[in-house]
Amino acid sequence: MELRQLRYFVGVSEAGSLLQASVRLRVAQPSLGQQITALERELGARLLERSSRGVALTEAGKVFLAHARLVLADAERARQAVRDSVAVPRGEVTLGLTTTVALVATMPILSACRAELPQVRLKVVEAYSGFLREWLLAGRLDVALMYGDGPDPGLAKRALLDDRLVLIARAGQPDLPARLALPELARWPMVLPGPEHALRRIVEDACAPQGVRLNVVAEIESLGSVKRAVEAGIGATILPLGAVAEEVAAGRLATAELDSPRLVRRVVCATHLARPATGASTALAVLIRRVLWRMVATGEWPGRWLDTPAEGAAGSAPLDFDPSA
Repeated sequence: MELRQLRYFVGVSEAGSLLQASVRLRVAQPSLGQQITALERELGARLLERSSRGVALTEAGKVFLAHARLVLADAERARQAVRDSVAVPRGEVTLGLTTTVALVATMPILSACRAELPQVRLKVVEAYSGFLREWLLAGRLDVALMYGDGPDPGLAKRALLDDRLVLIARAGQPDLPARLALPELARWPMVLPGPEHALRRIVEDACAPQGVRLNVVAEIESLGSVKRAVEAGIGATILPLGAVAEEVAAGRLATAELDSPRLVRRVVCATHLARPATGASTALAVLIRRVLWRMVATGEWPGRWLDTPAEGAAGSAPLDFDPSA
């Protein structure tokens, strides 16, 4: 099996016919057909159904197409890695961010990337941590900032910071204290994501030991819709402080600290264990750590920095800490 055959197969699959693929790939149609036939013979399965209208993938072809694309992408990454080893970081890097992290970190990371890595083309994708994990494993992402540092087969995770969760309510509510004991949550109507969402599980796991039963009046998966519902007075919610910084500054939302050490979300930088990094993705990962450390150190991101060289260190990183070390 040759990379050329994989390229031809992907090209024919995407074009929908041997004729169109031969034009796009600049390969004679008979030669293209011979290579596809040789590939099918080696695999022992028919990949394409041929007809007068063109070609269509068989079930075996659909399975093989996903693998062929991944092999070709890895081959391109290998070529890019060799180029990067003798040059400044360049090429495309796809970064995955959870929605709440994206609200705080997208613009600082983009600005730093443009200033410090001008030849890196950064593609940013927002999704839940579960989707980011799947896309990392599938090779669709190079780096991801996601929640949760638990063991994850296939992924390398570097814990960066703990993101503190706070109670969010409509601004101007007279009964909103500066600090709230966890049992007092029971009297607040709550707007939260569904039970399968990681944030909901963190909140309920923190409440369970104290027997706190939440009064969830609405379950909403969209972060924007959750914040709008809170602004409208439908209920309060629980989010990282950075996720509502803009609304708090504008006087639309207010916050209260929650008296529980368990209400934190750990932000990690994750990469694929088996897939070699390119020079560009490695440079971006270093830049991300530096940007986030600076945000925590200056208070722009109200979290607790974890990625320090001192064994067992706690609190924010010292100003002389070099996060690229």
